[in-house]
Amino acid sequence: MRKRPISFLLRLSEREYAHLMKQVEKTKLPRETYIRALIEGYTPKEMPPIDYYVMIRELHAIGNNLNQLAAKAHATGHLERAVFQEEADRLRRAVQQIKQAVTEPERRKE
Repeated sequence: MRKRPISFLLRLSEREYAHLMKQVEKTKLPRETYIRALIEGYTPKEMPPIDYYVMIRELHAIGNNLNQLAAKAHATGHLERAVFQEEADRLRRAVQQIKQAVTEPERRKE
C-alpha cells in the first residue's frame, strides 16, 4: 500500500505552471516533493552551487588535519607550529573564499 493514497487534479495557467517549474528547477527536487514541502509550511531552498560542496570538503579536510595535529600535540606534549600555522592559513583562505562566493554580488548577465 502506498504511503500517499490520495491524489487530486490541480489546474494551473501556463504562467502559474511556468513559475512553479522554475522554482522546482532551482531546488532540483521532484515537483511533488516541492509541493509537499510547501503544504507542510516549508520553503525549499535553492540547490547550492557545485563550488559549495568543494568548499565544504576542503573545510572537512582542514578540520581533520587540525584534529590530528591536536591529538598528536596532546599525546606528545609538542605542537608542530609550522604545520599548524599552514593548516590555520589554509582554513583562513577557505573561509575567505566561501565569504566571497556567498556574499559578494555577481555581475548581471545581460
